[in-house]
Amino acid sequence: MSRLTLNRLLTAIVFIALFTMAVRYPADSDTWWHMRAGQTMWQSRALLTTDPFSHTQAGAPWINHSWLAQLLWYGLLALGGWPAVSLGLAALVTGAFGLAWRQGEGNRYVRAFAVVLGAIASSLVWAARPQMVSFLLAALTAFLLARFKQGRGKLLPGLPLVVLVWVNMHGGFAIAFILLLCYLLGETFNRLAPAAGAPPPADLRHLLWSTLLSLAVVVVNPYTWRMWLYPFQTVGIGVLRQFIAEWQSPNFHQPILLPFLLMLLLLLAAMARCGRKVDWTDLALVGAWTTLSLFAVRNVAIFALVCTPVLARYGTRALEAQFGVLAVGRPRSLSPALYRLNAALLALVALGAAARIAATLSPAAMARAEAERFPADAVAFLQQTRPPGPMFNSYNIGGYLMYHLWPDYPVFVDGRTDLYDDAFLRDYLRTVNALPGWEERLARYGVRLAVLERDTPLAQTLAGAPGWQTLYADEQVAVFARQSPVSQSPISQLPGNPP
Repeated sequence: MSRLTLNRLLTAIVFIALFTMAVRYPADSDTWWHMRAGQTMWQSRALLTTDPFSHTQAGAPWINHSWLAQLLWYGLLALGGWPAVSLGLAALVTGAFGLAWRQGEGNRYVRAFAVVLGAIASSLVWAARPQMVSFLLAALTAFLLARFKQGRGKLLPGLPLVVLVWVNMHGGFAIAFILLLCYLLGETFNRLAPAAGAPPPADLRHLLWSTLLSLAVVVVNPYTWRMWLYPFQTVGIGVLRQFIAEWQSPNFHQPILLPFLLMLLLLLAAMARCGRKVDWTDLALVGAWTTLSLFAVRNVAIFALVCTPVLARYGTRALEAQFGVLAVGRPRSLSPALYRLNAALLALVALGAAARIAATLSPAAMARAEAERFPADAVAFLQQTRPPGPMFNSYNIGGYLMYHLWPDYPVFVDGRTDLYDDAFLRDYLRTVNALPGWEERLARYGVRLAVLERDTPLAQTLAGAPGWQTLYADEQVAVFARQSPVSQSPISQLPGNPP
């Protein structure tokens, strides 16, 4: 109790709040196919190298780059259900921002503000996906690089080991090389044009050797040298930027992106008004991740993570330069009564957090969240009535259908965009938008069953199309069957079907 200073109380409250905020229903549309892949590998004791889950790409080569993270996520699900998955997600988020906090220089209150703002800005990607393992490993890479720049540690052998783990966890390992490139460029310019009173630039040879060794270990994975090419192949899929929201530029009319905009504006203002020359490496980090974030929303989370300590550092300097406040000093000693008050306040915050977490993780709350986000009733209908396939499905629900209906119903498409190439995805888009030729495209794949989001043009078309009948409909999805002697009759007794 005697050590619970105001600074430590603030730190504890920030991270209790952060962990509590990250405890949520953990599944998004991609979570489900990752869980199904993890379960399949777990049960078969073999890696997946070809596609077993779809009927459109069955047997095609598949670089399942997230195999290790999928096993870990499914392991959590198998051990403790969705509550364990949610707590695992919260631990990843808290650990990542804990590393960002450890990088921070400057006033503790400014650091706390930066961490909270960065966490809110990054929360748009918080879900039980291998991407969140990338999030933690990005934080660890940034932490190692920051300590190296401060002269407090070496990059070898730590950084290549991080990349070795990362390349087997997620295709986002390319983030490590973007960070390394920022440091190589920034420290080169710091050497060529040093600021007065700045610490000496980092050892460029050590940085370069760390980069080369990290590149070398990328081949240590089940897909060997092909992982060098994987990031370039992924960003080369044109449909990603046109069709998938997380690969599109941010739309600042969406409230969820306003924290990113606020963080960016505060960061630029702090760097402009800090009263001293901006470090070239900080400038490279902010410039690179701002640019990448403006190209694709999914990069906003890494921007928020990487730029949190930069905002804390320059925010403190700007406030000191402009107002002469917030200088960092030693914490003052407190009376025993104030220590006890701090302890009581911390206990109250912890109890409130525990109550909120328990409510979020309750079976009723989890079931309600799943039903709100995913077609749980439609899946129950299909499991009960088992109309004949093959199935056509909306992209956004492909992973959910795969998790619950495979192997009885292999999916038409799901979130594995690296498996479904540009030509196939464009064909899918023409079909789901009911563009001319949709009947021929469905016939080409032998489709007899369609599970579609209600607002898609194809769902509206099939509702009145000759040769098709509506088997099921609710507010989220509709199920259609091609009329034939073996098609099911419409069923109105199940939830969501009017009599």
